[in-house]
Amino acid sequence: MKKIKKTNAARILDNLGVNYEIKTYEVDESDLSATHVAETAGLDIETVFKTIVARGDKTGVIMAVIGGGEEVDFKSLAKASGNKSVDHVALKELLPLTGYVRGGCSPLGAKKNYPVYLDSRALNQEKISVSAGQRGMQLILSPQDLIRAANATVAEIIKT
Repeated sequence: MKKIKKTNAARILDNLGVNYEIKTYEVDESDLSATHVAETAGLDIETVFKTIVARGDKTGVIMAVIGGGEEVDFKSLAKASGNKSVDHVALKELLPLTGYVRGGCSPLGAKKNYPVYLDSRALNQEKISVSAGQRGMQLILSPQDLIRAANATVAEIIKT
């Protein structure tokens, strides 16, 4: 069996003594969507969460972790994060800010410890899946463990 190289996100979980599983899947560069990740990795889309990197007018860079089939509600995210307005960071800023590329952005182990906001619907799941910090690799863990590891704030931050 091929040995899986640990990512920074996995090492953070190891250091905290968090139980998690690493799930690998085949990457399709033409479709980096969470829906495609769920299908390829054999995961339920309800359990696959994606990380959106945004910038608030007061706090600067923040991360929103939302369900793979959902869309972030920037007004709700602004309210939860103490900002008046929040918007996506430009794609070209993603790597310099986080050290991650699109389709491989983890809420753990970024270049800086940005504030993380986890959508409250994650608490409905026993286990959720988030990027391990590289394309083709997901971390599967309990929402409570992600909250602890990322020091995340739970809030309702998706469009309904």
